[in-house]
Amino acid sequence: MRRSRFLAPETALAAPVLALLVVLVFVPMGLILIRSVIIDGRVDATVLFRTVSDHGFSRAFWNSITLGLLVVAGATALALPLAVITTRTSLRYKRWIDVVLVIPFLTPPYINALGWMLFMEPRGYLVHLAPRAGDWSAAFFSLPGMVMVMSLHLYPFLYLMLRNTLAQLSGSLDEAAAVSGARPVYRFVTVTLRLLVSGYAMGSLLVFVKTLSEFGTPITMGRRIGFPVLVTEIFRYTSSWPLDFGRGSRYAVLLLVLCLGAWAGQNVVSRRNAFHVVGGKGSRPSGRLTIAGSVVGWVYLSLLLTVSIGIPYFSITLTSLLRLRSSGIAWGNLTLAHYRAVLEPAGLGLQSLRWSLVLSLAAATVSAVLGTFVALGVQAARRTGHGSTKTAAALGSASDALALLPNTVPSIIVVLGLILMWNAAWMPVRVYNTPMMLVVTYVVLFLPFTVQYVKSSYEAVHPSLRAAGRVCGGSSIYVFLRVTLPLIAPGIVAGWIMTFAISFRELVGSLIVRPPSVHTSATFIYGQFEQGSVSQGMAMAVVSVGVTTAILLVARRFDGRRGGVSQR
Repeated sequence: MRRSRFLAPETALAAPVLALLVVLVFVPMGLILIRSVIIDGRVDATVLFRTVSDHGFSRAFWNSITLGLLVVAGATALALPLAVITTRTSLRYKRWIDVVLVIPFLTPPYINALGWMLFMEPRGYLVHLAPRAGDWSAAFFSLPGMVMVMSLHLYPFLYLMLRNTLAQLSGSLDEAAAVSGARPVYRFVTVTLRLLVSGYAMGSLLVFVKTLSEFGTPITMGRRIGFPVLVTEIFRYTSSWPLDFGRGSRYAVLLLVLCLGAWAGQNVVSRRNAFHVVGGKGSRPSGRLTIAGSVVGWVYLSLLLTVSIGIPYFSITLTSLLRLRSSGIAWGNLTLAHYRAVLEPAGLGLQSLRWSLVLSLAAATVSAVLGTFVALGVQAARRTGHGSTKTAAALGSASDALALLPNTVPSIIVVLGLILMWNAAWMPVRVYNTPMMLVVTYVVLFLPFTVQYVKSSYEAVHPSLRAAGRVCGGSSIYVFLRVTLPLIAPGIVAGWIMTFAISFRELVGSLIVRPPSVHTSATFIYGQFEQGSVSQGMAMAVVSVGVTTAILLVARRFDGRRGGVSQR
């Protein structure tokens, strides 16, 4: 059969997609590495080794590792019992549990931390609600308190991994151990836990890297307790006078090495502990807990949801409604004045909301277009590679890796790379210190979401549908517009909504790259808390969380439709 004169649109995108990703992702990352080894205009590769021995770096480095390990331990203590409960008791049929546990994902870390700080401060809500409980503020505003707050925010990552692994374990394994005389506790330790190692390694790695990457809690609570970590030190060197981008770049490179090392270690553990359940009877749940165990499970779930969701949202909402926090909790002290102040037409709050809306709309739209091209280019290169050359397959793999890179490294590293690139003297277009810089930052940070959504939709489109269009005489462009594009549209829309929702609340990039005249909802909340106008900041937090929650619920609906299209 003679090859068509014209390539399909998605196939023709393979090389331009790689070039685009090199400019958006690879070049900024490369500039960080270059800037990190330049001292006084000359290259000095040994400066990275000297930085490792620097006292300031050593303190932040070990603080980061200590915090990461402690949060992994805390998340494990919360997630493992919950995973067992939701797979071994009647709670396994309650699908709403997974929906509710998405709420910590919807809550930006800095808002969650602020809610806890308001609840536990010396004259906070805990003292008002339980005066006899004593003053727990000194114990809370410490490293254990910070670990608790971050563990309560990140445990859903680990829970989902453990629950899915437990759900896949066949009951025959536990029954075989029981027939051999093993007691329940012994069976759980020697059989179930050993089979959980691979899933646990992936989940704990996600929690560890998320802890290293998290900016909101360390910049709010960590600064108050005097616990610097690498992300806050990078922020300090790149946003506070005197600026030191060289030192910030060196800290970023070493943080990236730490994250990559964690990924490598996880891969080793997962490979050594991978397992495959072989059998012809299908998988069924292993032994379930008794009725008493189910009661304990309900109590544990209720307490966990109260602590991880109820307390921070109670503090945030109540603070936004109190006229004077010093007057305590009383009906006469409730007011909507803070919401009116935030939404005042000429006020900074409404201006911040408008900027967040405009910037998020622009970033989501640009990301949807670029992400669609990237996803189609990656998939086309892989398909072409299977049929013709290894070069095309390598092209697709490189594009895929670059597209997902911003989602696997700390956001502050990506932001620093973008600053070094777009603020360079050789750049022909002046983007830095303009609102467009925020759009560029959001697009690069959240491009992986659209790419993943579109890739999933594209993989569900059977090649025979495109082939049928061509057999019926349609050109490549016509088949793409009338067959491929409508089928991947739900993925594009879901990626657009996800990017919009996350951009709307993004903090680290907004703080570092925004022009002085531009405020977003996230920077408004942070600024009001720093200046002491906590109630207005919490009112903005309630509005922002409400907007993003509504947007993500819509995204879930589109994701469900996408799943329906995939099955058909």
